[in-house]
Amino acid sequence: MDDVMLGVRDLVVEVGGVEILHGIDLNIGYGETAALFGPNGSGKSTLLMTIMGFPKHRVTRGGILFKGQDITGLSMDERARLGIGISFQRPPVVRGVKTRDMVVACQRGKGSEGELRDLAAAAGLTDFLDRDVNYRFSGGEIKRSELLQLTAQNPELALLDEPESGVDLVNIAVIGELINGVLQKDVRIRERSHSGLIITHTGHILDYVSARTGYVMIDGRLSCGGDPHEILATIKKCGYEECATCVK
Repeated sequence: MDDVMLGVRDLVVEVGGVEILHGIDLNIGYGETAALFGPNGSGKSTLLMTIMGFPKHRVTRGGILFKGQDITGLSMDERARLGIGISFQRPPVVRGVKTRDMVVACQRGKGSEGELRDLAAAAGLTDFLDRDVNYRFSGGEIKRSELLQLTAQNPELALLDEPESGVDLVNIAVIGELINGVLQKDVRIRERSHSGLIITHTGHILDYVSARTGYVMIDGRLSCGGDPHEILATIKKCGYEECATCVK
């Protein structure tokens, strides 16, 4: 399908010999942002890390297509070079590596000092460039640092794992602006070249970043797809127990 950027086909995934994902089918079109809901431990992060190519996530059936290319057997760095980027729920501290150097690496040497400082200013991290990555950063600062790196990478497909987790109301507004920049939300959807898949447990990020489609994952299976705000309203009213009946 020419209009599909990411195609997940009958995907079965094991981690440490345990099957976590059971036959996942998912499409994300060019310029589209999708939201993925689900309770803790349902397999949401496993899906993102499998799409990104983390080696401990073993695909035993099915596959992943990116822009029409089968990337199931590609390494993480090969997928990054093709245009896939990820923002972690709990980004690691990287001692001995300056934030500046990490951002430059994400730019692949293509940015100027002025551009680097503009990116850092947009994230409110100008004074953090010469500090070790995420070392003694607050929760909001860590998330902004992660999105600064993702913005510098400028991926065509952004995978965002609970960007609002552990973030206060002041920081979530900035994070929303940064995500909107990565996903080209200032451009009409037909003119966008960037797409996104956002994991959200609470749905708070959807107050700042629009999503076109929503999915619910329960016990490693997708239960439904539709309008993300309608799905979220059902979850708030009935809990994930209602979604679990759709899986069965």
